[in-house]
Order: sequence, then structure tokens, then C-alpha cells
Amino acid sequence: MFGRAGMVGALILLTLAWVGPVRASSPFEDWAAVVVAGDFHGARGGPTEAFDNARRDVSKELRRLGFSPDNLRQFSVRPDRYKDRPLKAEPRTIYETLNDLSGKAQSGCLIYFTSHGMPQGVVVDDQILTPGVLGRILDSTCQNRPTVVILSACFSGVFVHPLAKPNRMILTAARPDRTSFGCGEDSVYPFFDDCVLKSSPAVKDFAALAGSVRTCVALREVAEGMEPPSEPQVWIGGELKPMLPLFAFPTGPP
Repeated sequence: MFGRAGMVGALILLTLAWVGPVRASSPFEDWAAVVVAGDFHGARGGPTEAFDNARRDVSKELRRLGFSPDNLRQFSVRPDRYKDRPLKAEPRTIYETLNDLSGKAQSGCLIYFTSHGMPQGVVVDDQILTPGVLGRILDSTCQNRPTVVILSACFSGVFVHPLAKPNRMILTAARPDRTSFGCGEDSVYPFFDDCVLKSSPAVKDFAALAGSVRTCVALREVAEGMEPPSEPQVWIGGELKPMLPLFAFPTGPP
């Protein structure tokens, strides 16, 4: 009753009915990603969950954007406290993990730190990760592939110039000479991380995310009377800039 063409068409329809609609693969599926909560102390020295809350929920948002859970690792100073089993936050472990991930996922890298910062670098447990050390880590692991570095910390603008390369985007929570805000003992997230989480679902790519986050942080600081303004910094390399629209964020419900 059916010709050869009709039979083939029927088989295709049956197959689609069985497996469901075909979903396009994410541009981030083959990216390596690490998200690090580098401290657990609040602004007054007591414990805070702000950094680990940000770590957990930024990682969740990255998965929504299409980052593969197999290629994403989280780090915490107090990993035993959390059911999602982050790794211990220490520079050597972060390097070794990113080296392993970037060997498997070779299309790009994302590195996200949320912690306290100093003019010398970002706090990772009882150490200071300097721009020079992070630069060497990225050179060794991510090399020349598209790389997005996001640093939520006071004085994190110190990383921009040392890390700036044509294949990289750097987004920081503050100027090199300014603090950022929102890391109190009772804070849910630092201001910057909160703005990342609020902005990400509404923007189209990492370049748009940077602009939205900067606006969000400025408005929050004015509303709460925080001075001087932190002035988040963004730098996008010439090779990466025209590529960012290719790494589009998903729109609509997950």
C-alpha cells in the first residue's frame, strides 16, 4: 500500500514520535566552567552564606544557559556543609580541575569567583590568588579558546589589565581601587552576584550581561546609599567580541 518513499517517511514520523522534539545543542555544551566561593567570612568577621549562595545559584544559572554539568565544577571553603558536594576551594585544586575539564571540553572556558578581594588579588581560603597566578592558570588550561572571567570581589578590577587577551572577556565587581558591597553576615548574595542572577535570564549574551549588571549594581548602590560606587569593569578582547553573539543565551522557559 505504501511505496518506498512512503515507508521511509512513516518510519521517520514514528521515530520522532518516540524520541520527542529534537533540541538544538547549546553553544556552551563543550565549555569548561568553574565557580568558586573563596571565603565564608562576612564584612564584620562572622560567618556568611552569601558567597556559597552565589556559587550554588550561579552554577544553577550556568546549567540553564546550557553548560553541561559534566564540565562544570564548584568550589567552597567549607565543602562538607553542602549537599551539592563542591570541591575544596584552594588554588592548586582549582588549577588541576580546570586543567582536566579543559582537556575534555575544548570549545571555551568560564571562570567565576565570588569572595573577598584585596588590592593584591582575590581571597581563596587562606591564600590570595593574584592576577599573575590566575593568568598563568588560564594560559596553561584554556589557552587561546574563548574565555569569560567573572570576578565578584572588592578591588577585582586589578585583574583586568593582567588578564586582558584577544580571546578573553573580563567582568569584575569593582574598579582596582574600589570595594564592592553586599557581603554581610546576613546577606543572601553580594550585590554583584545578585545582579548577575537577576540580569542573566533577560539578556542575550555575555556582552549584554555585563552592561545589565553594571546598571543593576549602580542602581542598588544608590538605593542603599553605598559610597563610593564600586564601578564594575568590563573588557572584551578583539577576537572574542564579534564571536559573543554566537554564544547566545536561551530565551523563554527552560
